[in-house]
Amino acid sequence: MRKLVLLTALYLAQGLPFGFFTQALPVLLRNSGLSLPAIGFANLLTLPWALKFLWAPSVDRWHLEGVGLRRSWLLPLQAASVLLFALLSLLTPQENLELILAAFLLTNLLAAAQDVATDGLAVDSLTANERGWANGIQVAGYRLGMIIGGGALLFVYDYINWGGVMLTMALIAFACTLPVWFFREPARPLRDKAQSAREALNEVMHLIRKPGAAGWAIVLLVYKTGHASATAMLRPWLVDRGYSMSDIAWILGGFGFVAGLAGALTGGLLASRFSRRKLLILFGIVESFAVTTYLWPVWSEHATYKVAIATSFDHFASGMATAVLFTMMMDACSKERAASDYTFQACLVVIAGGLASAFSGVSADKLGYQLHFLIAAFLSLAGVALTAIVIKRPATAALLDPKLD
Repeated sequence: MRKLVLLTALYLAQGLPFGFFTQALPVLLRNSGLSLPAIGFANLLTLPWALKFLWAPSVDRWHLEGVGLRRSWLLPLQAASVLLFALLSLLTPQENLELILAAFLLTNLLAAAQDVATDGLAVDSLTANERGWANGIQVAGYRLGMIIGGGALLFVYDYINWGGVMLTMALIAFACTLPVWFFREPARPLRDKAQSAREALNEVMHLIRKPGAAGWAIVLLVYKTGHASATAMLRPWLVDRGYSMSDIAWILGGFGFVAGLAGALTGGLLASRFSRRKLLILFGIVESFAVTTYLWPVWSEHATYKVAIATSFDHFASGMATAVLFTMMMDACSKERAASDYTFQACLVVIAGGLASAFSGVSADKLGYQLHFLIAAFLSLAGVALTAIVIKRPATAALLDPKLD
């Protein structure tokens, strides 16, 4: 139960600001007259998530005596996030958009660093049999944070304004820190903290040298790319269709994120009971089909209920696929390099998704929303097909075979 509360709180703390900025920021930018390519390239502000492998080896080594290996990072990073949200409440997007964007970058940096320590803590404390449901909790907790940040807070934005939203996020982030404060991390032997730059690089690249790791890296680069390209333009599309911020909040932050939470729990539960490799392919196919449902209100008479249904189906499918993918990423980790191994894999997913999102604005601007969504669906299905081929190879299959503890 303690693991459940702790991990849920930490992943919720990551999803909270990410949900708000990814929901509100594209809307604010589009309402300000920014072009689709500019909005697409704003996704590069999530760059710290792609670079977190650079500090992952330090998270596996450095700590404060008597505090714990993971708590030594989690407590100060959470405190910095609380302070940042409080300071952001003093700004306004209309007058300080450049500072807001810079703060978004810093927020991603703090959350990405916290994520490394959290993932390391999860791999440290979870047995192979627990990883399925725990990753369901991980994705669900993250999506719960997105529901609050990208749904509830976005819905009340017009009432409490920017300052109220930021102070609310500061209070929630503080509450998420309390389980970390009361958690007593078990003592564990640590390796020598001193390491050269070359040794640090070897630490980061440890996983890729394993048999089958190169094939698995290809899967991580292609599996979610098409889906990321589609969803990056979903909010600008809704703005161009005349939806208000509160409309987008209840469609995406309400129906969508709740469906995603249910999908994550479902995927995590199934990953604990059935073949994860088969589930990865099955859920990938469902996710690819889900992307095409956005064409329903595009090719037929537009209606809000159609957008809500398409969004719910897409988020549910994505939640299932993501929970299984994250579980298999844990299976590929070494215990002694948990944070580094998992972070390296996560960075590959973020790099691929970030680039797809960044260039999605160019695609939607040049080709139109209809063709953009269609191409994204084909890219997603092609990624699943390649995944099916790669994970059948003996070396890759052996790498992903969970070691029961």
